[in-house]
Amino acid sequence: MKFFTFFAVALFLASSPARANIEIYEYDKAHTQILFFVDHLGFSRSQGEFHDYDGYFHFNRNEPEKSKVEITIQTKSIDMDDEKWDDHMKNKDFFDVEKFPTMTFKSKSVQKTGDKTGKIVGDLTLLNVTKPVTLDVTFNKAAVHPFSQKYVAGFSAKTKIKRSDFGMKYGLPLIGDEVDVMIEVEGLRQNGEILNN
Repeated sequence: MKFFTFFAVALFLASSPARANIEIYEYDKAHTQILFFVDHLGFSRSQGEFHDYDGYFHFNRNEPEKSKVEITIQTKSIDMDDEKWDDHMKNKDFFDVEKFPTMTFKSKSVQKTGDKTGKIVGDLTLLNVTKPVTLDVTFNKAAVHPFSQKYVAGFSAKTKIKRSDFGMKYGLPLIGDEVDVMIEVEGLRQNGEILNN
C-alpha cells in the first residue's frame, strides 16, 4: 500500500506544472532526533527522546509556503535513559501508551521569515487532544551526501508546548508544565532528480 501511495503521489507530481518545485523526503532515522526538555523539580531540565516514527515532508524551495510536513510518533518509543523512568512515562500518568499508541503532527501552513528560516503551523494530536503548534524552523542545507551519495535536506526546528493543554497534569506544579521540543531532521529525497542540484 505504501508503494502504491507513493506511486500515485509521484504520478500526480509528474503531471503538475509545479512539479519542478516539489521535493518529497522521508526521514533518515539514523540522523533525525526528536528531543524534549522539561523542568524536573527545579533541580535540572530532564531530557527525553522518541526513537520510532514515520512520515514525510514536501519541500518547495521556490514557494516555501506550499511545503508540507507530517509525522506519526510511536509513544512507547520514549527514552529517558532509565528503564524505570521510561515505564512511568508510558503509564496513565503521562503518555498512556496502551490507550494512545501514537501522537501526530500535521502542518497547516508554512511562512518564510528569512533566507533560511520559517514558521510551520500545524496540529499536534496527543492523548486524543489536538492543539495548534508553531515550529520555528531553520533550513540548514540540501545537497548530495558525500558518503551515501543520496540527496539529503537538513532542518532544525524548535517549539514550546504545555503538557497540561493535552490533559497531562501529573506532578504539576513541581514537575514543569512547559516543554521545550527540539528536532533535528535529515531527509532523504524520494522523487529522483526532479530538481537540478
